[in-house]
Amino acid sequence: MPRTVILGVIGSDAHVVGITILEQALSAAGFEVENLGVQTSQAEFVEAAKAHDAEAVLVSSLYGHARQDCEGFHERLEAAGLDVWTYVGGNLAVGQDDFETTRETFREMGFDRVFDAETDPEEAIAALRQDLQLTTTEAERVRVDG
Repeated sequence: MPRTVILGVIGSDAHVVGITILEQALSAAGFEVENLGVQTSQAEFVEAAKAHDAEAVLVSSLYGHARQDCEGFHERLEAAGLDVWTYVGGNLAVGQDDFETTRETFREMGFDRVFDAETDPEEAIAALRQDLQLTTTEAERVRVDG
């Protein structure tokens, strides 16, 4: 059975290319992907995760205002009774010079994984497989059967 992940661009951000590439890579890797598109609210992420019994929520942001857009996100997930892996990636901060500082900020906000805009989709897929304890063999079986 494929593992379901929610994918979208949070807040007022309208950058679609990155999530389109990520959606294709995740689907090819055997994941069931619910792509919420651009300008997605926190509430829409939460509703989709609940409706699709998702195991992970992947938040994208390229316009540099992810911190403001993600404030309170984990509290919303918790209030909805959701225990999902949370990833955030992209150009997360305006004028971001030291990505390790940005990574730490988002980890403190509750995100399990934080990626910069240069991250290869395969790195995120490998992290998902590790976090969901999904073996490569199981992923390949899902892809063939799916």
